[in-house]
Order: sequence, then C-alpha cells, then structure tokens
Amino acid sequence: MKPILDLLPFLLFLAVLLATVAGGDILRFIGGFAMGISPLIVLVIAVVVFLAAAVKIVPEYQRAVIFRLGRVIGAKGPGLFILIPIIDRMVKVDLRTVTLDVPTQDIITRDNVSVSVDAVVYFRVVEPVKAIVQVENYLYATSQIAQTTLRSVCGAAELDELLSEREKLNLQLQEIIDKQTDPWGVKVVAVELKRIDLTEELRKAMARQAEAERERRAKIITAEAEYQAAQKLAEAAQILATQPIALQLRYLETIQSVSSKPGNTVLIPIPTELFKVFLGEGTIQGKG
Repeated sequence: MKPILDLLPFLLFLAVLLATVAGGDILRFIGGFAMGISPLIVLVIAVVVFLAAAVKIVPEYQRAVIFRLGRVIGAKGPGLFILIPIIDRMVKVDLRTVTLDVPTQDIITRDNVSVSVDAVVYFRVVEPVKAIVQVENYLYATSQIAQTTLRSVCGAAELDELLSEREKLNLQLQEIIDKQTDPWGVKVVAVELKRIDLTEELRKAMARQAEAERERRAKIITAEAEYQAAQKLAEAAQILATQPIALQLRYLETIQSVSSKPGNTVLIPIPTELFKVFLGEGTIQGKG
C-alpha cells in the first residue's frame, strides 16, 4: 500500500495533465462518472484508503519511531496503532540481537609481531529513538568502531597475552565498544575473538620454542629423580654401615633372586670378611 500512496501525487498530476490536454470532454466524462457513483460507495472507499494508510502493525521484536511533520514524537509498538496520513512518518527499528562479523584486521602487537585477527560482536538496540536520530546508520557505525577498537586493543597487547588471555581482551573490547555506542542507544552484549592467524615462520619458531621447553622440563625431572635416588642410596648405605648383618641378608637375597631364573650363570663373590677370619686365626696360631 505504501508504494501506491507514494505514487498518488504523480497520479493526480497525470490526471490534471490529461484534463488540460484533452480539454472539457474528459472533465465532462469524469463528472458524469462521479454523478453515477453512490455517495455511500465513495465514503466506504475513502474509509478503506484512510485505514490502509493510517493503521500500522508492528511485531513484538520491532519498534516504530514516529516523525510528525519532521519532528520525532517517540516510539510506538508492538501491536496496532494509528498514524495521521501524510503528516506522520514511521521508521521501523529491530530490537533483536544482531551478530556482526568484524573483518580480519592486520595488527602489529606490542612486541612487534604481525598477526591477523578477526572477531564477532553481539549487540542490540535498546533505545530506538536514539538509534535513528543520533546516528545515520547504527549498523555501519558499530561495525567501524568495532574494527578500530579491535586494532587498538590487540595492538597494545603482546603475542603471549593475545593467545593466552582471550577472555580478558574480550571483556576489554566489550567495555570500550559499549561505551562508544551507548549514545546511539546500542547495547553491546558480547565481543569474541574468533581467529588469530600467525605467519608460517612464527609458527615454526613457536614450535621449536615449545619443543625446547619440553626438553628442558624432561632434563629437570631426570635430574631431580637422580638427586632423590642418590639421597635414598646414601641413607641406605648409612643404615647398612651400622648393621653389617643387614648387608649379608641383602647379599643372600640378591643371590636367591638371580638363581631363581633358569639358564643363568651365577657368580658368587666371596666376602673379604671370611679371609679376615682365616687370617686372624692363622695369626693367633703363629703367636701361640
């Protein structure tokens, strides 16, 4: 119905032009046709046209910002309301959450590393009048602010912070963008970093760094194990030194465990204490 109403002035101008060109014949024809129409039919047609132009319906997720003779009078909806044709004009605003993809931005971090970052912004309109009056296109404006804020925030962070502290950066981006779009009646719900692209050389360097770190940890763990084993061996040696019979029992237990396996050749060393006993007895007999 709106296109027909927009064409109504043109149709009236065309009718006047035809009347001027054709002369009085067409005016007499129009007059005769009008005299043949019942006034009730004319009234019904006028009411239908008025209702079609004046009655508006806005769904639950939209609001209609009303301009009366160029001045905003407020937002209406949802549901049914009536406008004054020709005098009132409405602009619909969607209140649902909008998902905005931020294009990939080439960024140099604080530690001079070149990366490519993109993000997604979730926002919605909370004040329809401001979204129409305060900014020409709130969608485009929010997109531009999101891009510039993404470059500035990520450029002020180091690469390690960019990779490991995404939640912190997401909150920082959300606060900055929301503060800048608040005068437009736009509420930024969340901002999420989607992807961080690194160059191939940087990926290889990070892989080598991670491998070296793993090797360092493995060597430290091995050294700590050797240190703990040496401590336990020293404690065991001290205990065995105070109790010689314990050394003999350990010696016999080792021989038993080795000889229990078939097909093994067992070499039994003779303790030097036995020779000391024999030598001691021989000495005693010589003195006697």
